[in-house]
Amino acid sequence: MLGLIGLGVAGTALSWPRLTGGDIPGRGDEALTVALLGTAQDAAARASLVEGFQRKHPDIPVRIVAIQGQDWSNYFAKILTMVAAGTAPDVVTVATEGTQLFASRMAHPLDDYVRRDAAEIQDFFDDVSPTLVEAMMYQGSLFQLPLGWNAANVYYNTEALNRAGLDRPRDNWTVDDFFSVARAMQSAAPGNFVPYFWNNRLWGGVVPWLYINETSILTEEKASGGDWFWNRFYPNETPRGGGYLWENADALNERTIESFSVLETMVREGIAANPAQGGGNELVALFSTGAVGMTPAGGYWVQGLHDAGFRNDEYDVTYFPKMRGQRHQFGVDGYAIMETSQRKDEAWEWIKYSASLEGMRFARPKPDSNAARRSVNDERYSAGIGPAHWNVFYDTLDNFPDTGPIPAPPQQAAVESALIKNVVGAITNGPDGVKRGLETMQRDLELALKGR
Repeated sequence: MLGLIGLGVAGTALSWPRLTGGDIPGRGDEALTVALLGTAQDAAARASLVEGFQRKHPDIPVRIVAIQGQDWSNYFAKILTMVAAGTAPDVVTVATEGTQLFASRMAHPLDDYVRRDAAEIQDFFDDVSPTLVEAMMYQGSLFQLPLGWNAANVYYNTEALNRAGLDRPRDNWTVDDFFSVARAMQSAAPGNFVPYFWNNRLWGGVVPWLYINETSILTEEKASGGDWFWNRFYPNETPRGGGYLWENADALNERTIESFSVLETMVREGIAANPAQGGGNELVALFSTGAVGMTPAGGYWVQGLHDAGFRNDEYDVTYFPKMRGQRHQFGVDGYAIMETSQRKDEAWEWIKYSASLEGMRFARPKPDSNAARRSVNDERYSAGIGPAHWNVFYDTLDNFPDTGPIPAPPQQAAVESALIKNVVGAITNGPDGVKRGLETMQRDLELALKGR
C-alpha cells in the first residue's frame, strides 16, 4: 500500500523531479494545508469534512492538497521532496507503509496533545481497537490517530463455492481446507478460472501466509515505553509497549520457508495465479466476472464491487485459514503533523475533529475502507451494500488479538522492493528453488535495512 524510503530526505529530493512552487497549491497562504494521496476529485470529496471542521473552527481556514502518485511510495517521495524544498504541508495522510519513516524523521509526536485533551478524546479510544492504535506508535510516542484501515481477509465468489458443492468455510478453517476448496472450485469451473488470485506486494501478497504461520520476513519486537498512553486510555488492557520494531531480516527461518513452499505448491498446481506486481485495480473486474474464486482484500473492496454491479450476495468474505496460528495482517492510515509546521495547534484540532464521530462520518460516507471507529464501521457495512458476513472486517481484530501491521520499518520501501524482487523467483523454480530464492531475499533485505 509502496522505492526510496531507505534514503535520507536530501537523497530522495535528488532522486525525484523537484516540485516547483506552482506545483504546490496553497503555498504562501495562511491556510492549514492538509495533504492526501489522490486526485482533485478526492480532495473535493473531503468538502463536507472541511465544512464541518470550519463550522467548529471558523478561524482556521483549511486547504486540501491532493498529491497524485501511483502508490504510497510515490506519494511519500513527493512529500519528502516538498520537505527538502521548504514547502511541506502542515498535515499529511500517512499509511502504515510510511508511519515509521515519518515518525523517525519528519512527524511531530501527539503525546502532549493527547495528554492535554485526554477527557475530550477518550470516547475515540473507547470506540477503536487498541490494535490499530499500537501500529501508530513509534519508540514510545503516538504519532497518528487511526482513521481508516484494512486487514487482508479472503473474499470468495459464492457461485464458485456453490458450483463446487461446498458450504461457507468455517471460521477456523485450515490451509489444508483452503487447498481442498481451491481444488474443488477448479474442478467444477468452466473455461478460464483461477481459484486464488493474489498480487506481489507487501500488503496482501505473501505476508498473510507468513503471519498465519507465526513468522515474517523481518524479526518483530516491541519498543519500550508507551505505558503513559495505555494506562490512561486502555486501563483494562495489558500495556502493549511503545510500538513495533522490525530491525533484522528473517527470510530464512524454517517457518518462512514453509509458507513460501505452500505458495509454490499452489502456483505449481495451478490453483493460484502467478502473482502480478502492484495493486489490485484490475482484480475487481476479474472477480466480478467470476474468473477468480478467492482473493485477499479488505473492506475497501465493498464499494468497488458495488460500483461494478456485483451484487452483495454474489460474494462473501471470511478469515484467512489457519496454519500454526491465524494471525492476520493489516494496514492503517491517519494524519501526521509535520515537524516543520508552524500551525501545529491548528493541525491537532484537524486531527481531533477527523477522529470525532461527526468527522469520521463525513470522511467515510461509503464502505470503501474500514473505519477505525467501530460504530462508524458498523453503520457503513450494515447498510445493505456489504456482504453477508461484513462483520468479519472488524471481528478480525477482536477474534485474532495478535493480528498486526505489515512489517514497515523506516526503510519500508527498500524492504518492499527486496520482497517484490524475489517473490516470483522463490515460488516458480520448483520446490528446490524456494530456499535459493529466499537466500537472495535475505541478502537484499539485509542491505535494505542498512539504509537510514
